[in-house]
Amino acid sequence: MKKIVILGGGTGGTIMANKLRKVLEREEWEITLVDQHKTHYYQPGFLFIPFGIYNKYDVMKPKSDFFPAGVNVIYSTIDRIEGETNKVLLEGGKVLNYDFLIIATGTQIRPDETPGLKGELWHKEIFDFYTIEGAVALREYFKTWQGGRLVVNIAELPFKCPVAPLEFVFLADAYFHEIGMRDKVDITYVTPLPGAFTKPRATKMLGQLLEEKNIKVIPEFYLEKVDAREKKIISYDGQEIPFDVLTIVPVNMGSDMIERSGLGDDLNFVPTDKYTLQSEKFENVFVLGDASNIPTSKAGSVVHFAADVLVENMLSAIEGRPLLAKFDGHSNCYIETGFGKGSIIDFNYETEPLPGTFPLPGIGPFGLLQNTKMNHYGKVLFRWIYWHILLRGKEMPIESEMSMAGKKL
Repeated sequence: MKKIVILGGGTGGTIMANKLRKVLEREEWEITLVDQHKTHYYQPGFLFIPFGIYNKYDVMKPKSDFFPAGVNVIYSTIDRIEGETNKVLLEGGKVLNYDFLIIATGTQIRPDETPGLKGELWHKEIFDFYTIEGAVALREYFKTWQGGRLVVNIAELPFKCPVAPLEFVFLADAYFHEIGMRDKVDITYVTPLPGAFTKPRATKMLGQLLEEKNIKVIPEFYLEKVDAREKKIISYDGQEIPFDVLTIVPVNMGSDMIERSGLGDDLNFVPTDKYTLQSEKFENVFVLGDASNIPTSKAGSVVHFAADVLVENMLSAIEGRPLLAKFDGHSNCYIETGFGKGSIIDFNYETEPLPGTFPLPGIGPFGLLQNTKMNHYGKVLFRWIYWHILLRGKEMPIESEMSMAGKKL
């Protein structure tokens, strides 16, 4: 019997387990999925926890609820991959042989990479919202905070969900308005980017929103260290920004296992063909989602669209055919902007976010680069879609390849 091993039981690994189990003969193909954790988190929901919109139980379910029958699941830490011998070594010495390997081990925050960040103020006056622990701790802090300087900082690129820190400041603005203390809170958005986002039209639209909401933007700030005693962040060029509470997007890195396996770049992301999703080092290894170094957003929508391409290419590889399916870098992001409104962007490797309607031209119902209530409803609805459709590998009504229909050049 031939073997496929999937490393990582997050969004990408779970989708692939479901999709491959449906199309491969059980008598011919054994599918094994390895993950060290048993709880699945709806990570876009972490954003809502600090503001009391969700609680932690709204964003967590057992991973076993989403793994299909007929897939072997092993809960274990992965020691390393031996690509030359087609083996995965697990903690404790267990060895898994494979014919094809899918790496979907994601990305993790690494606050330890920034001097002074993970010290005595960590989860007390310095918080992340990319972990359940950080989001819950920040919620408790905001319940009694009396106001002051709220600084939101992106430590380094790339990072998971590029719009999330923008959504955070928009929701913070709305939250402090709603509890009657916005005039006591100074919100500053500090980014290494030259503006609010990576693409010009989206940057213009989002920058205007930040200005309207009296959120100060400090661009091209490259974080060197955090001075916890003086409560300030310091850039490599010596710029200093004081804070009373710091919400940070720490350095993101791939799994340490990737480094141990000799498969990663300097941030432990796997060099991957951006079109075929095949490892640049081994033909029978494929990489999905945040674990790869492909030049698009590290976001759930990218995983979803890329998974459709990966299934096609794996079937081609299994049958010895050329890998003809091409991933175009398609990413689609709802952006919460506060007060029950939101925006949406849709783009790929070649095309920046454009205005228009989505997914139907002239009809929508969602407005690209617009700030509307309908877009907010799309964001809220997506949690249900995620649990019930996307994770289970079911067909979605949006094509993997980005469409220009409805977009205005």
